[in-house]
Amino acid sequence: MTKQLAPKLLLVILLLTSAISFSQRPGDIPIGESTEYILGDITVTGTKSYNENTVVAFTGLRKGDRIFVPGERLSQVVKKLWDLKLFSDIRVYAVGIKGDPNDDIVDTIDLEFNIIEVPTLNKIEIDGLKKNQSKDLLKELNLSKGTKANENLVTTTRNFIEKKYQDKGFLYADALVRTRDAQDTLGNNYVDMKIEVNKNEKVKIKSIDFEGNTQLSDKKLRKALKNTKQKNFLRVLKRSKYVEEDYQEDLKNLVETYKENGFRDARVVGDTLTKIDDKTIALDIKVEEGNRYYFGDIKFIGNTVYSDDYLQRLLKVEKGDVYNGVAFDNQISDPADPDARTLENEYQNNGYLFSRINAVETKVENDTIDFEIRIIEDNVAYFNHISVKGNTRTNDHVIYRNIQSNPGDKYSKAAIINSIRELGQLGFFNAENINPRILNPSQQDGTVDVEYELEEAGASQIELQGGYGGGGFVGTLGLRFNNFSLRNIFNKEAYQPVPQGDGQTLALRAQASTIFRTYSLNFTEPWLGGRKPVSFNVSFSHSEQFRVNAQNFREVDRNQRFLISGATIGLAKRLEWPDPYFQFSQALSFQHYNLKNYQTNLFNFPNGFSNNFAYTLGLTRDNVGVNPIFPTYGSRFALTAKMTLPYSLWNGVDYENLENDPNFQTNGAPDLAKIDQERFRFLEYYKIKFEGTWYTQIYDKLIMQTKSEFGFLGAYNNDRGLVPFERFFVGGDGLGAFSLDGRDIIRMRGYDNSALTTSADGDTVYNKFSLEMRYPITLEQAASIYVLTFAEAAGSYDTFRSYNPFDVERSAGAGLRVFMPAFGLLGIDFGYGFDPAPISNSTDPSGWNVHFIIGQQF
Repeated sequence: MTKQLAPKLLLVILLLTSAISFSQRPGDIPIGESTEYILGDITVTGTKSYNENTVVAFTGLRKGDRIFVPGERLSQVVKKLWDLKLFSDIRVYAVGIKGDPNDDIVDTIDLEFNIIEVPTLNKIEIDGLKKNQSKDLLKELNLSKGTKANENLVTTTRNFIEKKYQDKGFLYADALVRTRDAQDTLGNNYVDMKIEVNKNEKVKIKSIDFEGNTQLSDKKLRKALKNTKQKNFLRVLKRSKYVEEDYQEDLKNLVETYKENGFRDARVVGDTLTKIDDKTIALDIKVEEGNRYYFGDIKFIGNTVYSDDYLQRLLKVEKGDVYNGVAFDNQISDPADPDARTLENEYQNNGYLFSRINAVETKVENDTIDFEIRIIEDNVAYFNHISVKGNTRTNDHVIYRNIQSNPGDKYSKAAIINSIRELGQLGFFNAENINPRILNPSQQDGTVDVEYELEEAGASQIELQGGYGGGGFVGTLGLRFNNFSLRNIFNKEAYQPVPQGDGQTLALRAQASTIFRTYSLNFTEPWLGGRKPVSFNVSFSHSEQFRVNAQNFREVDRNQRFLISGATIGLAKRLEWPDPYFQFSQALSFQHYNLKNYQTNLFNFPNGFSNNFAYTLGLTRDNVGVNPIFPTYGSRFALTAKMTLPYSLWNGVDYENLENDPNFQTNGAPDLAKIDQERFRFLEYYKIKFEGTWYTQIYDKLIMQTKSEFGFLGAYNNDRGLVPFERFFVGGDGLGAFSLDGRDIIRMRGYDNSALTTSADGDTVYNKFSLEMRYPITLEQAASIYVLTFAEAAGSYDTFRSYNPFDVERSAGAGLRVFMPAFGLLGIDFGYGFDPAPISNSTDPSGWNVHFIIGQQF
């Protein structure tokens, strides 16, 4: 007997969130008042893209199975289909039940699965935005043909667009997202999406007013709102746009400001946003200040490693001080500053990884708060297994020798932080993505593993530089391999495109302009012997320079030239005292100068030679971190002294009376060429240089770089005089620093090359001061980009007697830096010189000058 259902009986299948996953089972579990059936025919309707047999097979149901209706198995089938996220509606109908109600035989049930597929995007249109803005928005939304267009997609698309423009200050931005069936002759389930964006007017905050504040002024409270500012034409760094997310964060900052000033109980009790017009709003914030509190007794509980007095000095809080909850918490633990001397770091840097420190208010009486700082020290932990991950070119030993967290050492957070800094300064890895992972901390065993996740960055470099200034165009072509491997030089399989991975540096360089040509080779091994950070360097160079007209740098006489050939060998060692950021270096160098009809005012022999055998000492301290492209903190100091032997002490030459020596006369008259040849046969001088650089975070990602420089060239014997080489040339783009006559090229934007030097042959004293504000646009591995503004002052002096550190030329301007692994560093600066260039004999300001750098890296 057949039971016809007219209309079809819709089986109400409740979607259960049971944790039991569906599997083929011989039996089933009933739900509520259920009836057991034998499964008959199964049909699928509504689907356009999927074959009926495929859907049936996916359900796992087979004709002849016994099932309960309603039952768990059927519910799990529906859930399984929903989990595919391919359907917008799933209904199950009983389309027929066969059997004799008077018999005990189980009836047969036929089921129909009516499925409505989620439509697929065909075409997306955006109205209300410019063409390029629409294109960028589509990329951000990641919408493309073939995306499943369910209701969730419509909602998230609308919310994303509105938030995007609200974050840009368009408070009343709205987006309308609609879909409609697409015309498709093949019957595919396609829809077109149309997005209408209405940014409306950008909303600015006209005023921010406070109610209830009597202890802290409106001005101080407005300052506490770091990202929510009212309109002020003098403000440059922070605009007055309203962003809800920033505003809510600033309300927390407002309460923190009260805590910093002793008002522990302060809170925001209400705030009102008032629309003034389509472009402006007003904010009214009501606060409840409460009473000002003071610190009372502070007791330390549980400390055995450090005394109460020592911890008290670290805490920097005394009884009777105004309560400052923020500073107090930060002196215990400051996640924002991993280098800070906090109580937590003091324990963490001495092996107590599992220590815990909690400050508890024990008594509040009148306006005084007593605290207990409860310390659980636990046992000392040690580094166990140290590993690295992600280095595809750099050999492990190069990384491990720069890691300061060694197996068996006491655990130290500072060792991990210093390791990050060291690895970042290598330049082999993306400094922004160095991630130390703490693994397997075992409180019972007192051990911890650390894995350093790294991302290789381009290290080898093809250098292409160009600049224009005094002397015309200066061009440079160089090959610099910063992660070279000398031991694999004969291993053909190691060439990618050169042997890499051992951290050595090999540089080949050629530089030329209208006044010089230079060729150099340099090799550096940063860990001589592989066990200690002793750097070994050797270099060879050759240069040919031409005489230039002091009044017109474009007039070059190639018949007047001199050749310079030289070699340098040096060692540098990292020191342990006073701290590991110090490095001591020393080097021996030799240059042979061969003059060919070279006329200059500094000496009188146009044809001859001179030798420069010098010893250089250097002391540097560098804790700049962590990205060498965009440092954000730390400082760098360098003091160097380059000196020759004081030959005049023992060579028996009376330089004061050379003119009266017959050996230096021709036809009874002093021969100035012979005299100068004797004076400069071996150069005798000393040269002192100092450079200091500081990086300071001003706000968020805004970084200030300040820098000061000083250089002085002196003589042991005034009768012998200053040497004609090793001089300072100030001004311009800083190119030409490899002219190899010992000269120092001092960059000074806003002026032509060497324009601040009082003589075409260089000066003996200089100083320079600069300030640069930098802000990154992106610091991703694919491209690091930042903008900058600068102000500089520099002076160049022919003698120390004329030295005046305040007699300087000034400049200011702006620039852009782009660093990409494929191209290296690209930079351009627009500098305006406010003063006349000394070498120009002009009274007009130097004016605008453009300076640029072009580099390529692979």
